[in-house]
Amino acid sequence: MPIMISNDLPAAATLQSENIFVMTEGRATTQDIRPLRILLLNLMPTKIATETQLARLLGNTPLQVELVLLKVESHVSKNTTEEHMINFYQTFDSVKDQTFDGMVITGAPVERMPFEEVDYWQELCEIFEWSKTHVFSTFHICWGAQAGLYYHYGIEKKPLPKKLSGVYRHRVTHKGSILFRGFDDTFMVPHSRYTTVDREDILAIPGLKILSESEEAGVYAVSNKGGSQVFITGHSEYDADTLLGEYLRDKKAGIAPDIPVNYFPNDDDTAEPVCTWRSSANLLYCNWLNYFVYQDTPYDLKQIGLARKD
Repeated sequence: MPIMISNDLPAAATLQSENIFVMTEGRATTQDIRPLRILLLNLMPTKIATETQLARLLGNTPLQVELVLLKVESHVSKNTTEEHMINFYQTFDSVKDQTFDGMVITGAPVERMPFEEVDYWQELCEIFEWSKTHVFSTFHICWGAQAGLYYHYGIEKKPLPKKLSGVYRHRVTHKGSILFRGFDDTFMVPHSRYTTVDREDILAIPGLKILSESEEAGVYAVSNKGGSQVFITGHSEYDADTLLGEYLRDKKAGIAPDIPVNYFPNDDDTAEPVCTWRSSANLLYCNWLNYFVYQDTPYDLKQIGLARKD
């Protein structure tokens, strides 16, 4: 089934070239079906790349998805044109009276700052609180996951000795997890971060479950008991060359980064990276949309708030 995005969004041409079914709003409104409404709060600096990555995964399922792009008003993007933000993004004020089947909150390159010093922290807190009654299931990524765990449960992020960068092997910890239904015994996930959350802090919170971990990268996936909040510490949505771009950027900045783990063949940073996480990324988002959103969300979106209040 298709993903509904604006025909003028740069992601549309990319997805169509990859044979991912993109549907225009005009065609969608003539179908007798209610698409899943997914709100994407994009906090990444490379907005267009992130839009495309997530639209690709959300659109590669049997479910029809309407993607709504959201920005924070308290921060001006320096890497994306103002025209793009005005044309394709909505503000929280324009969506706060609506309800959504799901929401994705991305990471952001601010993880070494205290949460309260991030310029849009208060606005993000308002969105976190609103999501509890206006979104059926919220999928938090990387810093977005750390921020969500801190706001909702008081779990602090911890600095790492050095940047965690690479593609790491993971296993499913919670064997009954439907988020990882169909996964192999081990699977690969990219990570790119300077901070982490301790498993002991998560286990100390009643109602939180650790679903997947890595010996090297630590806790990967956490959810609350009802599945209305999912926290993912890695970047399954990354393209094959995303870590390459970050690595070259850090080298240019004089940071002297380590070569990303398990990324370049034979750790040769002149060789083309090999993508080893694409299939598990597609299955992860398919499972979230199917089991955490589609199977349980009310057909009448107005009932989402009532369901979550209960």
